[in-house]
Amino acid sequence: MNRRLFIKAGSFAGLTLSAFGLGACASGANTAASEQPAPLLTDGPFKDNFKLNEATIQELQQKMQSGELTSKAITQLYLDRINSIDKSGPKLNSVIEVNPDALQIAEAMDQERKAGNVRGPLHGIPVMVKDNIDTADKMSTSAGALALAENKAAKDAFIVTKLREAGAVIIGKTNLSEWANFRSTKSTSGWSARGGQTRNPYVLDRTPCGSSSGSGVAVAANLCVVAVGTETNGSVVCPSAVSGVVGLKPTVGLVSRSGIIPISHTQDTAGPIARTVTDAALLLGVLAGVDPLDAVTRESAGKAANDYTQFLDANGLQGKRIGVEKSFLKGQVAIDAMLQQALDVLKSKGATIVEVEMMKKIREVSGNSFKILQYEFKDGVNNYLRTANAKVKTLSDVIEFNKQNEATSMPYFKQEILEMSDKLGDLTTKEYTEALEKQVTGSREAINNLMAEHKLDAITGPTYGPSWCIDLVNGDSFTGYGMSTPAAISGYPHITVPMGQVQGLPIGLSFIGKAYAEGEILKVAYAFEQATKHRKAPQFLRTTIPS
Repeated sequence: MNRRLFIKAGSFAGLTLSAFGLGACASGANTAASEQPAPLLTDGPFKDNFKLNEATIQELQQKMQSGELTSKAITQLYLDRINSIDKSGPKLNSVIEVNPDALQIAEAMDQERKAGNVRGPLHGIPVMVKDNIDTADKMSTSAGALALAENKAAKDAFIVTKLREAGAVIIGKTNLSEWANFRSTKSTSGWSARGGQTRNPYVLDRTPCGSSSGSGVAVAANLCVVAVGTETNGSVVCPSAVSGVVGLKPTVGLVSRSGIIPISHTQDTAGPIARTVTDAALLLGVLAGVDPLDAVTRESAGKAANDYTQFLDANGLQGKRIGVEKSFLKGQVAIDAMLQQALDVLKSKGATIVEVEMMKKIREVSGNSFKILQYEFKDGVNNYLRTANAKVKTLSDVIEFNKQNEATSMPYFKQEILEMSDKLGDLTTKEYTEALEKQVTGSREAINNLMAEHKLDAITGPTYGPSWCIDLVNGDSFTGYGMSTPAAISGYPHITVPMGQVQGLPIGLSFIGKAYAEGEILKVAYAFEQATKHRKAPQFLRTTIPS
């Protein structure tokens, strides 16, 4: 959840900068923007000989089917990879905890395969889940907070149950921005008191973005095949975009939220992060489903697909009408050129491009977005903690715990958002109900009317600007654009796919659709991916100061 843009810009409404300060990071602080960004100087190419580099779900299934590898062997390779890349070497710090039972689970899946039972495309496939998702095993569910460090869930989250039923191997949990980046107005993405600072695998002193930082980095760095993130506003798509992978934020209601530490019951959703659109589609098919404990998922009945790969078509852009956010056509020279090239690709594959003004309409209805989230956060966290296996039972308890353990819980930034949220009333408060009605109704009408007026199949634009410098003193410094808010406040689906790189830093291209249009945006994203193949594995480089 990229809550800082709510603080600084109110509505995430199209921040565009003439320059992003892409020079070297100095002493952990953000470098000032300049008209001519200095080139990123690195310590040379990284020779990565990992056996499973860039492996897809289908490729791993073929290896297991042929007998070349077992699930246990694959899982061990990824565990070794975590030790060599995440915990040492570049020290990405994307995995907060590995599952001590991972090899045992993998071996059980091997035995099932040997007996002729293959549950589906995820059978025996190692998957990471974000550390705000309940797993009823030996791992904790903490949202990165020390106050919840010993929280052992008594029951799997609904989506974890679905992963286990599909034969997936939950190999570990990923680090995140603490409390899904809803703790402080000066927080640093990818940092949590329990997990420390996650680093961008492309340039190590750059941000992984938040809050599903660890999930994006783990997938990008080949620590797993796919991962599950969660998003309130930008927390799947931003980490995916800046880590050069595919991230899909589904329609709110397609994927259950029960058993997930919440921010907002109107915006929260889990979603897949993968290196390819195909793998994201495969994971989405497993995650989607009606959960009796999450009433909103009833709306997805008859609208969800068991197999989203059916929508993938390399010619899927033929005859499509794609809107491009007009305000994002001019922001930064390098990205302007990259976006134009992407639009040219879309047109060359048969799409018609229409310039539209979506962000202007979204600004008009989203002025109270942050306040809405504060109300819902207090309510949701109190409900979650009431039955959690944790010493803290209320948001007030969390705030007090942090004060009593300030040196370890709050060494860099404080907890203003927790404190502001705790002072608010309940969900019957007029301020909340009126703001929510305006925002949800207004944002959906804006997107629906825009798409109907121009007969659009999707709306596109740069997901975010380039990854900025990690800065534990001043906090995040978002570098412009921001396609996440329209889809976030409306509850509509949003996918990001690699669009290229600026000085070695990945940039994502977004596609937004109407409710339950996952198939449609997967189709156009896949066609763009197949036409461009922009995904490049990271080399774990370090910035040096130009001479």
